[in-house]
Amino acid sequence: MKRYFEFDRHGTSYRQETLAGITTFLTMAYIIIVNPAILEAAGIPRGPSMVATILSAAFGTVLMGLYARRPFAIAPYMGENAFIAFTVVKVMGYPWQAALGAVFVAGVLFMLLTVCKVRSWLAASLPQSLKFSFAVGIGMFLTFIGLNETGIVRLGVPGAPVTLGNLADPRCLLAIFGFFAIALLMIRRVPGAIVIGALVTTVLSFLFNVSAAPDRWVSLPPDPRPILLQIDLRTALSAGFLPVVLTIFVMAFVDTVGTLIGLSARAGLLDENGNLPDIEKPMLADALATTAAPLLGTTTTGAYIESAAGIEEGGRTGFTSLVVAVLFLMALFLAPLLTAVPPHAYGSVLVVIGSFMIAPVTRIDFRDQTELIPAFLTISLISFTYNVGVGMTAGIIAYPLLKLLAGRAREVPGGLWILALLSLSFYVFYPYP
Repeated sequence: MKRYFEFDRHGTSYRQETLAGITTFLTMAYIIIVNPAILEAAGIPRGPSMVATILSAAFGTVLMGLYARRPFAIAPYMGENAFIAFTVVKVMGYPWQAALGAVFVAGVLFMLLTVCKVRSWLAASLPQSLKFSFAVGIGMFLTFIGLNETGIVRLGVPGAPVTLGNLADPRCLLAIFGFFAIALLMIRRVPGAIVIGALVTTVLSFLFNVSAAPDRWVSLPPDPRPILLQIDLRTALSAGFLPVVLTIFVMAFVDTVGTLIGLSARAGLLDENGNLPDIEKPMLADALATTAAPLLGTTTTGAYIESAAGIEEGGRTGFTSLVVAVLFLMALFLAPLLTAVPPHAYGSVLVVIGSFMIAPVTRIDFRDQTELIPAFLTISLISFTYNVGVGMTAGIIAYPLLKLLAGRAREVPGGLWILALLSLSFYVFYPYP
């Protein structure tokens, strides 16, 4: 096995790679709690959803370890899950089965484009400013959802759509505690800070009778059959559903490319030209996982930026990913505790995650209006329309348009014009109220 994973070439060992895998798992295990909680808003039952989250993460991460042989973990993406639950289902009114059908279609497209090497060409066409604005906008969106779930921010009245919640409410107080507990643990570089903070907040909620405690904390996994193989392909393939498929496609496309390049740079896996050798392998692992995820009952999966924590611990090969996958499977037996985490516990996690995702705003060129304005439209419209798709497609359309009007059309890659035309279809088929 050492020879297969090339431990000698990377200068690693079983101990080093195992420690790296444990570290990566602890930093991303929050998704086991948060993903089912968010998708519950779409009507997907939390217990089966937790099983789907774990199985999709384990499946994708094993593929990444054995096939791509990279130290990157895969799990359902934050942002995509919120788009499905709060935009596609709650705002646009589609059933969750159709939304998962759209994820499946996007996964199949990913596989085809990856095999034909079109995906890497389209990836190169997205300007850096838009990639950064996507991350920031999704971060702000998650923050808003978290503040609303905790009750710190609530719906207001016409003319003042949102207002401050009742901070004397025990749920708000526990959410504030959870936020600062996680922040302190992170400042002190405690592994698994997010999971620890969420679970401590949950236990305190049980102790103070703010939320109901489960009868037991360990059991056999919940039955996944209520959401297994429940995708609605007929609706997903209809013309009116094209905006949803397009948005899921672009979101996962950008997330995966940016994450793979960023992690590979940190791990020293890029070549002298700044490219990741055999990038199609991790991309195909991601595409296969995204195709399997909706069949299991969850949303788009992809490489997790939290894999950087394991890389910092010395993870350089696919063995790190295998360790992460095993730990995910072990979490199946903690279902009673993990599915009992209340909104004021996981809501504070969303706010913390939002703070991570705002950092790329500093890398947007504020001096160039043709870069700044599309980025600003993306960030603001994602949050203010409560729709990730609106913000992303608006930015993709505005960028080449402003470059053209400024007489700088040569700066726009050919692939971006294709993405802009596809984005226009979002507004053509969008189900306006």
